[in-house]
Amino acid sequence: MAEMSFLPAAAAAARIAASLAARSGFDAAAKLRLMAGGRQVGWLPRKHAGILRGIAGVLGPEQALADGSVAVALLPGCDDFAARSAALRTLSHHLADAGHVRGWRDELFAVTAALDAPAVAVVERAAARFLGLLTFASHMNGIVDGGADNPPALWISRRSPAKAVDPGMWDNLVAGGMPHGSDPLATLVRECGEESGIPPELARGVQPHGMIEVLRDLPEGVQWEQVYVYDLLLPPGFTPHNHDGEVSEHRRVEVAPLLAIMSAGAMTVDATLVTLDALERRGWLDTGQPD
Repeated sequence: MAEMSFLPAAAAAARIAASLAARSGFDAAAKLRLMAGGRQVGWLPRKHAGILRGIAGVLGPEQALADGSVAVALLPGCDDFAARSAALRTLSHHLADAGHVRGWRDELFAVTAALDAPAVAVVERAAARFLGLLTFASHMNGIVDGGADNPPALWISRRSPAKAVDPGMWDNLVAGGMPHGSDPLATLVRECGEESGIPPELARGVQPHGMIEVLRDLPEGVQWEQVYVYDLLLPPGFTPHNHDGEVSEHRRVEVAPLLAIMSAGAMTVDATLVTLDALERRGWLDTGQPD
């Protein structure tokens, strides 16, 4: 079999940057700042606001802000957690029945302005991007440091073709959205077991590396997500195994083929950012160029 050839790191990095840019556009002028409890909880696409205007009581009147943006209140007639949550449950079912929301998950996300702020409501996960809500996720790089004898590698996962979002694309070894009532580490430990068969005692040894914020337009709405980044050093003989049906394949890849996957746009945007973060931190992405 002929040996595979890969682009130099600098050329691969340029292609990855171009791929990310092509998939990361955000038009603020086409959005309304979605407010609840006096704080912004989302970026509502104007075209989706038009749909919601046809449902009584969902949106308040538009208000121009000093920065030139426009705000609109979500469920202005509801003033507590239970009332907002009940109204959003009814709204989510209505949107799903009308074909505006797909991939129903029976999982509740918080409606909130920040991870450390109290939730003003909960909403079906599938409706979050339609509304442009701020969401949270935990992603983990599965690191195999080869030491002096073997090159370093990362374990990555291919998303199931049945997934409603990014089916069949490459992802970090572990990645999962954060449901209401959870936190970044608890979310990650749970997803480690479900997606890759990593036991809790190993998963709790992860190294936290901050947060990456993603804000981009999508066909279904807006992805406004704070992604909490972790690395886990895996034993050399460890092989992941999926248990929840959401991963179709795991692959152990060295840096050059990993760059090829990302430069081809075959990895999700958030996973690409998380992977690049690890490669740069560990000095494994030597492009000969400034960051």
